Parts: sequence; structure tokens; C-alpha cells
Amino acid sequence: DDCTEDGWRAVLSNYDFHNLRVLICDDSLQIRLLLKNFLTGFGFRDIIETNDAEMAYAELVENDPDLVITDWNLATTEGTELVRQIRLSPDSPNPYVPIIMLTGYTEIERVVVARDSGVSSFLAKPVSANALYKRLVSLVEDKRLFVRTDDFIGPDRRFKKKGHPEGPERRH
Repeated sequence: DDCTEDGWRAVLSNYDFHNLRVLICDDSLQIRLLLKNFLTGFGFRDIIETNDAEMAYAELVENDPDLVITDWNLATTEGTELVRQIRLSPDSPNPYVPIIMLTGYTEIERVVVARDSGVSSFLAKPVSANALYKRLVSLVEDKRLFVRTDDFIGPDRRFKKKGHPEGPERRH
């Protein structure tokens, strides 16, 4: 959590993001600029910005990004619908692309809906460079397998931090 200039340089030197392409979908120009500034500071060079889900999906098909960051509230639809389209559409170039859902609404119900739509990570607004960087690192280091069913594609929604549960909650 060292946020000094030297601390950031040390943390940033651990990962090289300059060859990765990011797609940002947010209807707020200010948020897109903020995210773009953070990502540029982390070393990303290829950043695509859109302000609605339809344009975002078209950019996804055309440019096949390595990461998608989308807001929950978009002008014509919810970001969860974009996530479902990315994950489930037959013409999606990469249904396994990491997706960060960005939102000012952090109620547990929304987190569950986002998780169940297939997001890889959830990030609350207001967003800071430190919080975004931590999410990026967690995505790089994420060892969860993807689950694919008829109506869901996304990271395994079961987190196993302490091993298998014991007793009556244990799955057979």
C-alpha cells in the first residue's frame, strides 16, 4: 500500500501491461478519462473508449481486447447485459476475456448480479489508481477456472480461500 512515487514505481515494475489492449465502456467522459489516465500510468498503451454497450460490443468484435472495464449504468442498457453478450454471444471473439464491473452501487444484491452475469471482478466508485491496480493484479494472479454452462460463462463463482468446508456444508 505504499503510494509514494518510489512505491508505485516498484509495484508497477512487477507487471508489464504495455502490450495489452483495454476496452473501457462508460457513459461518463470524466470516468473514461480518469481510467485512461490510470491505465496509461500503469503502462497500457492501447486503450479503446466507448460510451455505450452497442459500440463496446462492436469494438470488442473488431479489436479483441485483453481486458474490458464497463460501468453498470450505461445509457441504453446495463453493463451486466454487455457482460452477458460478451460471455454468451456466438460471435464473441473471446468469451473468456477478463471483465471488471465498475459501479457506484455496491449493495450485495448488485455484486451477486454482476458475479452471476460473468464479471471477473467488481470495483466500486469512486475509483482510485490504487484500487484499480489491485484489481488488475488480482486478475493477473487469478487461478479460478472458467465455468461454462448453457446460460453462464465466467470465472468460477466459488471462492476457495480456506480449502474445502467440513461438516454438513461439505459438497460430495
